[in-house]
Amino acid sequence: MRVNIGSFEKWYANQVKYRKITGEEPGQELNEWSFSARDIAHLLGITEAVAYDLIKREKIDTVKVDYWNRIPKEVFWNWYNNQSRYQTVEDRKAKKDLYNDAGKRIQKWETYDTKAEARKRKKEIEYKQELGTFVAPKCTYLSELLDEYVIIYGTKAWVMSTYQGKVGLIKNYIKPMIGKAKLSDLNTHFIEKYYQTLLNTPAVVNPMTGKAKNEFVGTGTIREIHKLLRNCFEQAIKWELMEKNPCQRATVPKHTPMKREIWGADTMMHAMDVCKDEKVVIACNLIFACTLRPGEVTGLTWDCMDISPEAIEEDRAYIIINKELQRVTKEALKALDGKDVLLVFPETKKSNKTVRILKKPKTEDSERKIFLPKTVALMLVEWKKKQEQEKEVLGEEYMDFNLVLATAYGLPVGEAVILKGLKKLIADNNLPSVVTHSLRHTSVTYKLKLNGGDIKATQGDSGHSQANMILNVYSHILDDDRRKNAELFEKAFYEKKELNPDIHRQMPENMLQVPEGVNAELLEKVLANPEMAALLASMAKTLE
Repeated sequence: MRVNIGSFEKWYANQVKYRKITGEEPGQELNEWSFSARDIAHLLGITEAVAYDLIKREKIDTVKVDYWNRIPKEVFWNWYNNQSRYQTVEDRKAKKDLYNDAGKRIQKWETYDTKAEARKRKKEIEYKQELGTFVAPKCTYLSELLDEYVIIYGTKAWVMSTYQGKVGLIKNYIKPMIGKAKLSDLNTHFIEKYYQTLLNTPAVVNPMTGKAKNEFVGTGTIREIHKLLRNCFEQAIKWELMEKNPCQRATVPKHTPMKREIWGADTMMHAMDVCKDEKVVIACNLIFACTLRPGEVTGLTWDCMDISPEAIEEDRAYIIINKELQRVTKEALKALDGKDVLLVFPETKKSNKTVRILKKPKTEDSERKIFLPKTVALMLVEWKKKQEQEKEVLGEEYMDFNLVLATAYGLPVGEAVILKGLKKLIADNNLPSVVTHSLRHTSVTYKLKLNGGDIKATQGDSGHSQANMILNVYSHILDDDRRKNAELFEKAFYEKKELNPDIHRQMPENMLQVPEGVNAELLEKVLANPEMAALLASMAKTLE
């Protein structure tokens, strides 16, 4: 089927759900004659939540476009001109900030712990008034500041997953506990006391999983709250709503990250040999061989790879990572106006509060080309043949989104499905407990061992934005080597077997010549590692 270009452009200019990969903004004609709730929030200087409530309470006529209600501009301005409660930001600017409609001076109150602090602040305000730079705060309470922060800063700076996480922290742990606090009452002591209270606060149930991660709010969550508040207060200072950042010198409860278990090479090989779920086999091999994030493997499409016979034969088969699959709330999708979203998948249930999307990667470094081992490339060839057969049987019932990992009817396979299959594999075969992301760590570990610690090459595959993130993963793989050092020290010194070791020993004639540029000590450790021996042996079998 072919579509008339003019008809398509007309449709594109009157919708906001889908975006061209060229970056051209959708809904241009739509914006000419109508407002979104966010547009009205910006016009009136209110939060988006208040804007939605206003539309409903004032019974302002709306029209539905895709999932969103929009207000015709003529309807909005008719309502605006026939009421007196609300004013646009521009209309308010036309009036003096410090006087009410009756011409009387509006008093603003700020509270301080001591008279000395209050006098100091009074002198500061009087000095700024003389210079004409003082602006009376427009947010009195923390909850009001947080609303402004999300609308003005968050919707512009955050990606979808970050928005969901930050808004969740605000709704669950900040507003209910300290949202009613006045900005003028916030200080370092207040913030530290709040953090201590959080440690004894029951954790909120995750709506995605239906259960809480921990019994009480964890130190990791508190650190995330601290980062959010610190940044929020920095914005408030920038907007001249606050003078100091109460989080700047606040002590945060110490956090010790949990160590993520990973599989060794022999365990990985055994797991793939006994796994009967083909989707799990494909997903796990791609994550391990290509160092992919779970959302990257579930969002991989057939048009982003070269697995032609020529490419496989010449060892240049590859995949391109330029998008990822993610489940997001409809609220976040609306709030960010579909920012970075390439495709919204059809809903399975209208009552769902979430939708699955294909979106751009989180950072530019995440977009990358990764070369495939021959075995994995051949796996993909066979998998594609089976998928094509299923498409042929189902015909038009198959919703073809060109996904590598898809359901029987073509819809995306979420990370939860892969994780469920992985857990079953672990339980059925008594394997060490890991999650899908652990396989990515396993991949980083063994690529570093294979390439002699080449951080940059490994970073190119993993898509980490900073090399130190690789080093943090890499650090745990040298534990055996450090234990070996202690053993050697015991034998050499305390058992008096080699009190004067000679670092300039002559190389035996039958020793392997190390190529220039390769770390000899690291190479020796790699070849002596039993797990690496198992991995190399298994690779050798595939070449026979």
